[in-house]
Amino acid sequence: MMRRLLLIIALLTSCAMMRAAVPTDTVVSLVNVYPGHDIYELEGHTALRLTMPGGDYAVSWGTFDFDSPNFVYRFVKGETDYRVDIIPWQPFERYYAGCGRRIVSHRIDFTPEQTRRLLDLIADNLLPQNRVYRYNYVLDNCATRPLRMLELAAGDSLVVVDYGTATDSIARPLTFRNVMRRYHRNYPWYQFGIDLALGSGIDRPVDSRELTFAPVLLDAAAGRITLRGSGRRLTAGAPVPVADFAPAAAVAAPTPWYLTPMAAALAVLVLAAVLTVRDVRRRRVTRWFDAVLYGLQGLAGCLLTFLIFVSVHEATSPNLLLMWLNPLALVVPVLIWLKKCKVAVFSYQIINFALLFAMCAVWPFAGQSANAAFWPLIAADALRSLSYIYIYVTQKSR
Repeated sequence: MMRRLLLIIALLTSCAMMRAAVPTDTVVSLVNVYPGHDIYELEGHTALRLTMPGGDYAVSWGTFDFDSPNFVYRFVKGETDYRVDIIPWQPFERYYAGCGRRIVSHRIDFTPEQTRRLLDLIADNLLPQNRVYRYNYVLDNCATRPLRMLELAAGDSLVVVDYGTATDSIARPLTFRNVMRRYHRNYPWYQFGIDLALGSGIDRPVDSRELTFAPVLLDAAAGRITLRGSGRRLTAGAPVPVADFAPAAAVAAPTPWYLTPMAAALAVLVLAAVLTVRDVRRRRVTRWFDAVLYGLQGLAGCLLTFLIFVSVHEATSPNLLLMWLNPLALVVPVLIWLKKCKVAVFSYQIINFALLFAMCAVWPFAGQSANAAFWPLIAADALRSLSYIYIYVTQKSR
């Protein structure tokens, strides 16, 4: 309780200092931190630096609390509450530089009046009743918030002119998903999970302003952002490397190919193919394999169902993968052990194969991008489904 009280006092003190600061003596900088090691750091981080009489501060909209009640459930549901914090600059810089992460600062070219408006906006945002906001991974995050603050303070809309070569290594079309894939390339299992959980909402082409959701891209564009009305650049001078590490110095090394989702998916497909050939020859299915395969698919289907119909995340629906991964798959690990349920399993596999065929047929027109590792897994499911259908029909015809 005392810690919370001290925090509130510190925040209110900071608000008062900002309102009292002399604009002509205040330097505002847009600071971009390059990717870190953990999965929530892979696009980087953005903050505003306020160098003013009496203090040097970092204002960050990227604070969240793992220890808050039901954090994981609420995060999956889409109730992702982040908050804005202000801390002394030195601890901010020391922390990220200590992690080996590159830090680049861009001085904002504001008039005294624009600086005053920015300080007022931040002071209001730091009030206890305004600090928390509903975070959105691509539309409202730690990079888009400070940029929006600068836009409001400028009194003019911001135009991102160019990203230079920063987007050259990103697959076309430029979509939220393709940007993520570029910066998650050393974390293939994380990208596999994103491709599983997020539907076609992140596959639409995005404009140059929307690409600033990734702090790394915002850093590349910062020197090329202009005010629409005047055409004046938002920043002044060249960017300054505060911590001059390599851009990917803190990122994990590439995952060995044999530990990637594709390697695992191909192993499942090969095993499914071998077992299917054996099962067809002996007219009997391998129940232990199917119990595991369909059990995992059913659990994944439960998660997808929750994300699509319960979660308030904007990008989780629609998701065509529900035709493949759905909770009904959980009946297979139970029914395959019961002799009286052969007809039920056969009926399920007829429906399952029809859904797989339909999904593959409409996928090219659905506007949703699939992880490459999905296709071997879908093929394995189709093989097992066909084996059930073939074995049941041949047994009935004897």
